[in-house]
Amino acid sequence: MKELRRYRALAVLALVIPLAGCLFRSRKVERQVSTAPLKSSTQAELIEFINKQAAKIHSMQATVDIDASVGGIKKGRVTDYQEIRGYVLARRPAMLRMIGLLPIVRNQAFDMVSDGIYFKLWIPPKNRFIIGRNDIVTHTTGQPMENLRPQHIYDALLMREVDSQDEIAVMENSFETVTDAKKRQVEQADYELEIIRKGDRGWYLERKIIFGRTDLLPHRQFAYDQNGDLVTDTRYEDYKDYDGVDFPSQIAIWFPQEEYDITLTMVKLQLNEPLPDDRFALEQPPGAQVVHLDQPESAASPGQAGGKKR
Repeated sequence: MKELRRYRALAVLALVIPLAGCLFRSRKVERQVSTAPLKSSTQAELIEFINKQAAKIHSMQATVDIDASVGGIKKGRVTDYQEIRGYVLARRPAMLRMIGLLPIVRNQAFDMVSDGIYFKLWIPPKNRFIIGRNDIVTHTTGQPMENLRPQHIYDALLMREVDSQDEIAVMENSFETVTDAKKRQVEQADYELEIIRKGDRGWYLERKIIFGRTDLLPHRQFAYDQNGDLVTDTRYEDYKDYDGVDFPSQIAIWFPQEEYDITLTMVKLQLNEPLPDDRFALEQPPGAQVVHLDQPESAASPGQAGGKKR
């Protein structure tokens, strides 16, 4: 009986102690929310904007400043590269060319082209000519830039329309963290358009587009593969009017799997100018070391595709 009374006393004590004011305290939790005026839209209006924007832009050619960095949690460090001047050509439905120039001397640092299926990458300082498919990665080279797929850059630059036959779009009201006029990090309401696509293995989340509520323009786009892995995280900033089209003057693309970040700042941008096929032609330079990324163990002897010896 003594033991039973003791346990009862302990139980009563455990219930009473939390009620004593001296044994607990409360603290105020403040949520920093933006006070900027917000605009409203509907799912249908956001989809219409994306589709109209895609229809307005048939091609782009730009002089850009290119900032790049490599590394992150996987590598344990981040390496920033010196800003270089570059040129970007893009033409719907899938043509892309990007050229980077070395600082000061302005020789080519790289030249990359893609037709949406195949791509080529010429790196003169290393005398390497990379060939591969945008949809197949048989092996990687250990060099982040050589493992990038130009199609992902193209999709970040020229946002595709929402296909009503193969895609389903749903809208979510959410929040994003922004910097206000007082340089404070605050939460601000946004619209998130999630686009689900029918793939070879069923439906999957293909991309997510974040619209700012202050201007109803796309500020960010996440792109995913059919395994659900994030392929690119693209930020769009400082929209300007280019010949009647609102287009971001800075586009930052993060490739999380390669831990590669590239930021393109528009120096000069022309939209919808004719871009013939020869502007996207890149021939294999004589004597270059050729690497086929869609062929295992293909790295290469000079001047020969696939690395086969004579």
